[in-house]
Amino acid sequence: MKSEKKILAAPYAVWAAIFIIVPLCMILYYGLTDKNGVFTLENILAIAAPGHARALRRSIMLSLISTIICFLLAYPLAMILSEKKKNNSSFIILIFILPMWMNFLLRTLAWQTLLEKTGVINSVLAFLGLPALRIINTSHAIVLGMVYNFLPFMVLPLYNALSKIDENVIHAAKDLGANSIQTFFRIILPLSVPGIISGITMVFVPALTTFVISTLLGGSKVLLIGNVIEQEFTQASNWHLGSGLSIVLMIFILINMVVTALFEKEES
Repeated sequence: MKSEKKILAAPYAVWAAIFIIVPLCMILYYGLTDKNGVFTLENILAIAAPGHARALRRSIMLSLISTIICFLLAYPLAMILSEKKKNNSSFIILIFILPMWMNFLLRTLAWQTLLEKTGVINSVLAFLGLPALRIINTSHAIVLGMVYNFLPFMVLPLYNALSKIDENVIHAAKDLGANSIQTFFRIILPLSVPGIISGITMVFVPALTTFVISTLLGGSKVLLIGNVIEQEFTQASNWHLGSGLSIVLMIFILINMVVTALFEKEES
């Protein structure tokens, strides 16, 4: 039986080795060497440069803001969906994630069309005699794009966690005299912590590493660390510096995953 499982897992092992392990090894090699192949930490320490450090701080800040907004929007929605019948909630979730079937780039381009100075939103505001909305090429536009693209990744884990809560537990809390607020903070919220942690991880990590959203909605005025890394690879052709900055970004992601795992372990 074990040998059969190993045979079935062989295609994934090959896929993981080619598309995960090998690229990571290449990143580590280029990030820890210079152009002559000599070991160095200069590529990693380059994150302390004013421009790189500013981009990293901005990326962390916008990722945190986007994650918080996604949580505040997704939790009430997940609670409403979990209280509905399974068929109805499944249909609503299908409608909610339907835009995710569209290409990520196209969804972001759609928001660019909506938010630009002569876009749809400003055209409607001008028709109504209202002042134009100056949001394109700003941090606000980037946060809006992050929230729109990553919100389903917060809703689904929260919905799965909330839908698994036994209704008898909630009824028991109310029978013992707990009001709605007490029931939420003492029963529902603690039991949904695994979904909260999963949702935060699934939103924060891609938000921290994104460069497409900031390129299209932020223009050249708002650079995130993802944009800096992408430019080092594609424009400057400096794979060593780009890989070094990528290693720093991976360290931040690993720290986030370790912290969330420890928090989840304490809660369980």
